[in-house]
Amino acid sequence: MIKSVEWTGKSLRIIDQTEIPRQLVYRELTTIEEVFEAIQKLKVRGAPAIGIAAAFGLYLGMKNGDYQDKADFLLQAHSRSDYLAKARPTAVNLKWALGILLDKISGQPEKPAQLIDRLLELSLILLKDDQERCNKIGSHGSHLIHNGMVILTHCNTGALATAGIGTALGILHTARQMSKNFEVMVDETRPLLQGARLTMWELQQLGIPSTLITDNMAAYAMQLNKIDLVLVGADRITANGDVANKIGTYNLAVISRFHGVPFYVAAPLSSFDLNLTDGNQIPVEERAREEITHIWQKLSITIPEAQCWNPAFDITPADLITGIVTDRGILNPPFNDSIKRLNFKKYQTQEVLSL
Repeated sequence: MIKSVEWTGKSLRIIDQTEIPRQLVYRELTTIEEVFEAIQKLKVRGAPAIGIAAAFGLYLGMKNGDYQDKADFLLQAHSRSDYLAKARPTAVNLKWALGILLDKISGQPEKPAQLIDRLLELSLILLKDDQERCNKIGSHGSHLIHNGMVILTHCNTGALATAGIGTALGILHTARQMSKNFEVMVDETRPLLQGARLTMWELQQLGIPSTLITDNMAAYAMQLNKIDLVLVGADRITANGDVANKIGTYNLAVISRFHGVPFYVAAPLSSFDLNLTDGNQIPVEERAREEITHIWQKLSITIPEAQCWNPAFDITPADLITGIVTDRGILNPPFNDSIKRLNFKKYQTQEVLSL
């Protein structure tokens, strides 16, 4: 099984996703700065995976420090957490994972050396927890998949994006294990081609039939009745069910509604941000112009002086979403109500971390 993030005992080992599909390269990260750079430069990506990476990054940043007492330790832990949180501002899992660690160690009476051990213990629990959440999402969502279907995906939501089997692709992974026969149509996902590079590679590993299309082919495919279901992930979901996801997701939601194609989002409860009432409050990361003007940061595809706008995410309004597949089941509209019915205090801040 693909392991995008794992702890070796001394380092955080990641798959460098900037190298796929040309080659499979593992990186050993041993400092907080290396973790920050890996998250920022998309060597590790996907909301759940960067949350896990940030947790281990905080541990790596704290383990060799010199602390006067617990108060000094916590002060430096918060400072390093703030540093890591700036690597990717949109995906809530990053801040969520760091918040879990800070919350748990703040209430502990131990000395700094013991708190360092606690950070590692909690990071390992978070990694295992994400694996379990992915399995649950796969189980709940697999009921949406029927023989003969063609499912459209966007970006990458598989094992490369999580510590487990994935979210939206995790559903397809589970359905495949249940011997369901279906095909996947894969959006290339401009400008960084996570669909073409990563999702196609993962589907090949899983033996799932797949066809690559450019992002602007999706509407025509629906017009020709080639798509039965759209299944995407999420980087942040607000209290009313609005979803931030990879740029281009909103396009798919709009054309899915027009053509009557079910549009489902898959995400763990750790991707929900109930502090935000709606998607207008979600900070949208804007990235370097070179991601649009160049391919592989080498081949220029436009004029040198081209002005560019490069938001990494867009916001899909809740009223365009058919359902949200979570580790606690499938949420249905109206999402204000179905989200409220979940016990977030217990489940978002960890069944597993009730330690």
